[in-house]
Amino acid sequence: MSLGFEQAGFDNAAAVEIDPIHACVHRYNFPETAVLARSVVGLSGRTIRAQAGIGDRPVDVVYGGAPCQGFSLIGQRALEDPRNSLVKEFVRIVTELGARRFVFENVKGLTVGKHRAFLDELIAAFQSRGYAIRLPWRVLNAADFGAPQDRERLILLGALEGETLPDYPEPVCTRAGRGPSDGRLPAGPNCADALDDLPDADGFDELLVSDRVLTDAWGDAGGYARLMRCIDPSGWYYGYKRRWEPHWLTSSARTEHSAISQRRFRETPPGENEPVSRFFKLPPDGLCNTLRAGTDSARGAFTSPRPIHYRYPRCVTVREMARLHGYPDWFRFHVTKWHGARQIGNSVPPPLGRAVAAAVLRSLGVKPSRPRPVLSLGEPHLLEFDMSAAAASCGVPVVIGRRDRKSGAKKRKQEEIEAALCASAG
Repeated sequence: MSLGFEQAGFDNAAAVEIDPIHACVHRYNFPETAVLARSVVGLSGRTIRAQAGIGDRPVDVVYGGAPCQGFSLIGQRALEDPRNSLVKEFVRIVTELGARRFVFENVKGLTVGKHRAFLDELIAAFQSRGYAIRLPWRVLNAADFGAPQDRERLILLGALEGETLPDYPEPVCTRAGRGPSDGRLPAGPNCADALDDLPDADGFDELLVSDRVLTDAWGDAGGYARLMRCIDPSGWYYGYKRRWEPHWLTSSARTEHSAISQRRFRETPPGENEPVSRFFKLPPDGLCNTLRAGTDSARGAFTSPRPIHYRYPRCVTVREMARLHGYPDWFRFHVTKWHGARQIGNSVPPPLGRAVAAAVLRSLGVKPSRPRPVLSLGEPHLLEFDMSAAAASCGVPVVIGRRDRKSGAKKRKQEEIEAALCASAG
């Protein structure tokens, strides 16, 4: 959301993130933004203003999404989930800051079944505090806004009473894999558009011990890839240009798959799930499935499966996930696959965030302009911290436990079982 709003023409004054590792990654990518590495519980609007250095200036918009696991369609949906209380904290922060607009993002699961009552309660809470809501609310798909991924998210828009309510953005492209364009909208990018120009991570031994390598093995870049690589200057949109190293392949630590897994991956047709792992194999002419984050350390640190590459017998890298999500190549993630994949899977695709932010900007009566300053990215060590080091860097205590290393042992055990089954099957 931070990147999408910046690309639309906003300055991000402050960001709140309880996980110190994620907070450090945000500091790396947004060096001009005050990052508050703490929970929103007990955090006052006054404190945010002080740390962001904005004094009493008006706040145009507060945007965000409370942790959504309690609403997810793939998890246990229960209103009593204690994580849902953070949604009410979002209402409080918006109100205390007197934000002229707000954008609340969450999973589609919040709109169905018994969770619909929670959504109605949330809307009533905003209305009771002097905010008008754009109704009916809408669920938007990132694929309609230029991301090569089928990803639906609830977007709730609001404005202070008496101010102009934002309208929902309309689709800007036809989803890949849904047939030819009808002529009204251009065809959106597909998986091949997103990944074809990237060097194959398996060709670099360095990526067994690092997440980056200097290479000239880049392929020809089409329209979408040119935006991701910022070869096309319009790939910066209305955001700040960054000083970066475009010849480095980053966020690309390799995953070593067994020969058995590689064989299964090769035999799986694109657009279908591999039968044993249930991993989805990307269709080159279609969309990626919804990228998921997995669980945090308190729940066993399970990493959700990354899809299988359509060309190579392996799961996609973090950089390839980023391309499928709409992140440009200058944007970096934690060096580990686990944290990097979580950071992408938990985030709003920047093209969707940008479309929503542009609609908010229009409601404010502001025409964006491209800023002149070029920003330097943060120090690389911000991407390498473990939890203790990240907490120390942020000046906060460790509030999130370490990753459960047993998950790796479980994975190895599963591979042993699969190997035995394949051997017995001849």
